[in-house]
Amino acid sequence: MTSFWNTLPKPFFALAPLEDVTDAAFRRLIAKYGKPDSTRRDLSWRGGPDVMFTEFTSADGLVLAPPAGQKKLRKKLIYSESERPIVVQLFTSVPERMKKAAHIAADLGFDGVDINMGCPVNEVVRQECGAALIKNPVLARALIRATKSSGLPVSVKTRIGYTKDELETWLPELLAEEPAAVTLHARTRKEMSEVPARWERIKRAVEIRDEMKSSTLIVGNGDVRDIADAREKAKETSCDGVMLGRAIYGNPWLFLERSESPSPTERMAALTEHLLLFDELLTGTASFAVMKKHFKAYISGWPACAGRDGAKDLRIRLMETESVDEAKQILENVIVKRAE
Repeated sequence: MTSFWNTLPKPFFALAPLEDVTDAAFRRLIAKYGKPDSTRRDLSWRGGPDVMFTEFTSADGLVLAPPAGQKKLRKKLIYSESERPIVVQLFTSVPERMKKAAHIAADLGFDGVDINMGCPVNEVVRQECGAALIKNPVLARALIRATKSSGLPVSVKTRIGYTKDELETWLPELLAEEPAAVTLHARTRKEMSEVPARWERIKRAVEIRDEMKSSTLIVGNGDVRDIADAREKAKETSCDGVMLGRAIYGNPWLFLERSESPSPTERMAALTEHLLLFDELLTGTASFAVMKKHFKAYISGWPACAGRDGAKDLRIRLMETESVDEAKQILENVIVKRAE
């Protein structure tokens, strides 16, 4: 069976898995605002993420959690058909648990499984997961093999090294297992996001892949501002795709390549819809504080209207809210006032 990865355009653009950001609610909004509209007559137009990823999810939890924990974890994995192709990102240091979790993902209808081998957070690294796997290529390869047993295409998201650049030795270990794709964040774990991403190493990754005569797709990641920037980086490095992460904050239109910036009213309307989707899909699973991460990104850069309701004032008021209904009411009132 042909993997969806092999049907993507080149270069393709992926939505990064961002914990407490690209959750079910935000992904559904991004799919609505950024995916192609089948009614458009301009067939050269291409919008939307070509592939989406879930937030990273513990394979250990999916396999071992009691019923209540299972229910909560699986709510993190809800998705809509509009998000396809949709890839679940999992992490663990135990191949057998990864195997079982990947089979669960297959049963849930996901299009692929991505293994997180790049998360730099101490709590994850202490579990020998995420970026810690860069130091343990034997285990990393075992995890890829275990995941493949699900029948789903397997990809890996990682970094160019742990404390130093290890691309020349680390990437060949991954390519030896023939994953469908490897996404490289062009920094080491030690560097976190404190230095500029080194995209020349993405170019070198493509060269290593070609030298090994591998068919694995190389996806670049790190400091990508927008789709125009992604296209330029793909051209300069010859990578197959580019993953965008932080640029999506407050901007579900990111993948549309709009020539004009969304108006304040559009931003407030999108945030209102985001709140409603959060309420519908995630209330009882995620804290309302998750939504507060989005307020500043949506609400910025416009002057006050009628002496109030400039971006700063509105953000302050939204940050003081304690519920979806309260935030929604504030936004709706401001939208009406601006329309008068």
